[in-house]
Amino acid sequence: MFPHAARSTDNVTLPVEDVIIQPSGLPGILHLPEHPHGIVIFAHGSGSSRLSPRNSQVAEGLGAAGFATLLFDLLTHDEAIDRRKVFDIPLLADRLVNSIKWVEAYEKTSRLPIGLFGASTGAAAALIAAAAFGRRISAVVSRGGRPDLAACAFSSVSSPTLLIVGAADRDVLALNEDALAQLRCQKKLTIVPGATHLFDEPGALEAVIREASDWFTARMTTPRRQARAG
Repeated sequence: MFPHAARSTDNVTLPVEDVIIQPSGLPGILHLPEHPHGIVIFAHGSGSSRLSPRNSQVAEGLGAAGFATLLFDLLTHDEAIDRRKVFDIPLLADRLVNSIKWVEAYEKTSRLPIGLFGASTGAAAALIAAAAFGRRISAVVSRGGRPDLAACAFSSVSSPTLLIVGAADRDVLALNEDALAQLRCQKKLTIVPGATHLFDEPGALEAVIREASDWFTARMTTPRRQARAG
């Protein structure tokens, strides 16, 4: 699908003020190609983590397309056991906001354009974070997302947003169609034929990678300092 791109992998810790663990923060995995076009931060869905096999596969594809990626745990182990925390969208969005601030401050990523990739409930967190950062977020992609859980932020989202949904995931598709109608930014809904919510069908996740790569590539090619000056 993409030419091979050499990249490094760093295990990182993202500081979070409200997390009291040792070390104080949330674990993450930062993949860096040699000359990245930008960095995509992942927000996983309910009950998942930085080790999500689907997000890892998407991150691998984005890495091959020349993007740095950051996958991190939105919740600690103890928090993830609490179903109230798993569906606490404001909390998840706050954690994602912290990760964006970390990327902006980290030497290896500070000048890179930033994109967000959210799955399931993580898509709602991504939209809320995008609304908070405005043009500092170059693009957002949602995979099988629940954008309806971020409806309060729709009017404030200015980042170009791609919603990807499986054709057989009818309930979620209806929610995304409604979100598409309400979002005021540049937007697109892509429906993957035959795919269900988890995109387990042959070729379904590859379609997600193609669509996401194209969306990010078209919008994340300018260094951040130049982009801010425009």
